[in-house]
Amino acid sequence: MSKRIVILGAAESGVGAAALAKVKGFDVFVSDMGKIKDHYKEILAQYDVEWEEGKHTEELIMNADEVIKSPGIPEEAPMVVKLKQAGKPIISEIEFAGRYTNAKMVCITGSNGKTTTTTLIYTIFKNAGYNVGLAGNIGRSLALQIAEGKEFDYYVIELSSFQLDNMYEFRANIAILMNITPDHLDRYGNCMQNYTDSKMRIIQNQTEEDAFIYWAEDPIIKEELKKYDIKSMKCPFSIVGKDAMTGYIQDGEYVIEQPTKFQMKQSELALSGKHNMYNQLAAGIAAHLCGIGDDALKATLCNFEGVEHRLQKVANINGIQYINDSKATNVDACWYALDSMTTPTILIIGGKDKGNDYNAIKELVKEKCAGLVYLGADNTKLHNFFDGMGIEVADTHSMKECVEECKRMAKPGYTVLLSPCCASFDLFKNMEDRGEQFCEYVKEG
Repeated sequence: MSKRIVILGAAESGVGAAALAKVKGFDVFVSDMGKIKDHYKEILAQYDVEWEEGKHTEELIMNADEVIKSPGIPEEAPMVVKLKQAGKPIISEIEFAGRYTNAKMVCITGSNGKTTTTTLIYTIFKNAGYNVGLAGNIGRSLALQIAEGKEFDYYVIELSSFQLDNMYEFRANIAILMNITPDHLDRYGNCMQNYTDSKMRIIQNQTEEDAFIYWAEDPIIKEELKKYDIKSMKCPFSIVGKDAMTGYIQDGEYVIEQPTKFQMKQSELALSGKHNMYNQLAAGIAAHLCGIGDDALKATLCNFEGVEHRLQKVANINGIQYINDSKATNVDACWYALDSMTTPTILIIGGKDKGNDYNAIKELVKEKCAGLVYLGADNTKLHNFFDGMGIEVADTHSMKECVEECKRMAKPGYTVLLSPCCASFDLFKNMEDRGEQFCEYVKEG
């Protein structure tokens, strides 16, 4: 009798896991408390997978030999709690998929910058002619790509803390940790150490043959490194000093020291802003370690166009620059965005708060912002924190209303910045929907 695998959640990762489990001959069942999108139902039908939506039928789930949980489902969900109490092993789609590929894994996590870094690494590899796939928290499900018979030499994988939580045997050949700042604390018992422990799982199972790339000045990473016996090659990067660094920026030069020296002018890098220097250093080190030549590396670093919804220039209308940074779903991401502003800024902020502490951006708001437009179902916390700062504010509950207020506040020479600090689920389907609506209403004129 074949092993029974139950999958909770039927979006990208869950459906991919179901397809792969079916290809590998398991007895597979998929259950989703919400409605399954038609596109995913088609994939489930293609692979002849049984499924249910709008409920979790206990007798069809509790008989699982192994459970694959979609990352969006919290550990406190009643069915997850029951499964844990019954001693059922619960893993992530990436953990499951990793069992069925021999590809080298380049894995990226961090509170901020991971999507840009992941996309940049993938683009460098692709442009250099490498046989490479993109997966994880970005792009298509790793499991589905393997189910479809994709044979890549490398996978570049963006990993969220939620994905890392249910990974146990998976090994990153190159692990990249961009930074650790407060995020998703509502999912971690409002305990920063729980969230930090989750991020540090990126290095579990690494050996002497592997590499660990990380930001040397991150205060939390610095402290955490003392607790771990790291076997992999450490590759720190910095933009403030070169001593003992694998990658750094100094005197206008972008430098990678290992395995051979690579150097180019900082001014030639496609992406500007302090946060992007970190992203480009991490990506360059990873590419260099994987043997990508100097010419190929430089070509992509010079020409990379960036990531949608991350400091994306939307339009300049009547002398006002509109920037979509909808991916800034935590306070630290907003800090980087504000820090890069060089003109008076109208900041759009708000959404589903994840236990945010806005003190981190308080001084930058005072220094950079000519106005604040709150965008959320409930903006009470924002009013309580920002209203007394002597900056004009507006309260809005839809993107249309928000953009109208921004146009009213902004003057020629200003920047309107959507960098919300919050998740999008109170008013939007997701952060992409929020960013797309912003672009749409801005361009309507």
